[in-house]
Amino acid sequence: MITVAKDNSGDFDSIQKAVDSVSDNNNETIFIKKGIYKERIEIRKNNITLIGEDTDETIITEGFYARMIMPDGSMRGTFRSYTFLVYADNFSASNITFENSAGFGDNVGQAIAVYAAGGFTGPTIDGERKLVHQLYEDCFICGEIDFIFGSATAYFKNCTLFALNRNEPINSYYTAPSTYEGQAFGYVFDNCTFTGNCPPKSVALSRPWRIHAKVVLLNCEYSDQIIDEGFTDWNKPESHETVYYAEYNGHGDGYKPEKRAAYVHQLDEAQAAFYNIENVMHS
Repeated sequence: MITVAKDNSGDFDSIQKAVDSVSDNNNETIFIKKGIYKERIEIRKNNITLIGEDTDETIITEGFYARMIMPDGSMRGTFRSYTFLVYADNFSASNITFENSAGFGDNVGQAIAVYAAGGFTGPTIDGERKLVHQLYEDCFICGEIDFIFGSATAYFKNCTLFALNRNEPINSYYTAPSTYEGQAFGYVFDNCTFTGNCPPKSVALSRPWRIHAKVVLLNCEYSDQIIDEGFTDWNKPESHETVYYAEYNGHGDGYKPEKRAAYVHQLDEAQAAFYNIENVMHS
């Protein structure tokens, strides 16, 4: 095990230095002591595990943002704004906070905390765009516009999703999947809480970045800030025939299945059982 510590009591004082020291495809665990690590991290080696000493006090942070001007005069863009990049297989992390500290607003644009997978404009533009599987358990995920987006098959279990108020008619969209056509699963949320600090009926559960977007919510709790329709089509009426948005056994003030958009499915118990973690993660 490699230890990282800000006070030089470990093997390294930088997480990136610790990652760079790992041999390719070597199974390695990196333990990160409490501290604020202001650095951009890139994980491009397989089989790395990061374990923080304390979730609230082991923080990886940086403040790059989409509208930041690059040295060549161009804007950085969304996919180069990340604090933490993972472009590798068999990566896991626990007891760590990943943060983009840029804030939000018209002068900032989008700002990514964790960029997992790749193949878009930015550091992995030449990389292979392939289906990846991601598991998030017991996570607190906070943001505003589409703060969970992309093409991965991702299972979220016992997570809290916290939407930030922008004082707009629609303050946030929790998700914007770009699920590939023919992909069996997109995002599945199991026993998660959808909340935030927004006014009632000002946040949507999802909108389709691509028209084959898939989101399924099982046994989730909805705050009153969720719009009655639940989901939006992002002005893509053609997506009504191609998206798969579905819910099962929700509860809370924002769960109103009778008022959902016509293209949203309400699952029965047998249908919901298909979206178990084993099926999704091994698809």
